[in-house]
Amino acid sequence: MNRRQYTSEFKTEAVRLARYSGKPVAQVARDLGINDNMLYKWMRDFGSPGDGSGKITPNEHEELIKLRREIRILKEERDILKKAAAYFAKEQF
Repeated sequence: MNRRQYTSEFKTEAVRLARYSGKPVAQVARDLGINDNMLYKWMRDFGSPGDGSGKITPNEHEELIKLRREIRILKEERDILKKAAAYFAKEQF
């Protein structure tokens, strides 16, 4: 049995709809074609806005994903530059 994979954008939008649409969470889940327990879990994972629980909002979650991706790319570029600098330093002597 294959599990469906949902994008971060889908989860973020689902949580936003559940919180701000005025519809019951179960109805939003049915409209999106997902199980309402899954939507409740996503809402719990993202935390409530301003609830002081230390959990991040959907927007913060998206920003965190982007920043981690950028950090990974920058580290790879740094490692390449270190190797290049070491190579050219050897060539001069």
